[in-house]
Amino acid sequence: MYDTLKVFEDKMKKSVDRLTHEFTTIRAGRANPAILNKIMVDYYDTPTPINQMAAVSVSEARILVISPWDLTTLSMIERAIQQSDIGINPTNDGKVLRLAFPQLTEERRKEIVKEINKIKEESKISVRNIRRDAMDKLKALKKDGKISEDEIKDQEDEVQNLVNKFCKEIDSISAAKEKEVLEI
Repeated sequence: MYDTLKVFEDKMKKSVDRLTHEFTTIRAGRANPAILNKIMVDYYDTPTPINQMAAVSVSEARILVISPWDLTTLSMIERAIQQSDIGINPTNDGKVLRLAFPQLTEERRKEIVKEINKIKEESKISVRNIRRDAMDKLKALKKDGKISEDEIKDQEDEVQNLVNKFCKEIDSISAAKEKEVLEI
């Protein structure tokens, strides 16, 4: 039975990991190479991540520098960034691309905070759905006579403790991201 709880705990952990990954792709005014993770370059008819085609570095607080290993791919990378939804137009000097992240307006910060809260709520819903699945599993075990009433109560408490732990973790990760967005 404890193996089953471990499976549900792992699923909840994956929900939190997904949240963290989603937050790395949110542009918060600072140059962050992770913002390029979701952009794929059409490299000879193969979608390829930018970080596999170029060195990506932060030269200043709000400037990202992309240095392709093969200069013939420079225009491909530039086109992929222009077609993406990050909203920044790269500057091409023939050797590297520079992405200058503009200072966020107050209105844009509020929009980003709303987006953060939406993603946070989706993660909490995901964790609660996992709790529902765990409870259904426990009820099925009880119905089959494989677990006693006392054991089911202990397991339900354990599942609820996991939910509380992961929801608290989601809240703290979201609060940190909100703080990052609002303080820039």
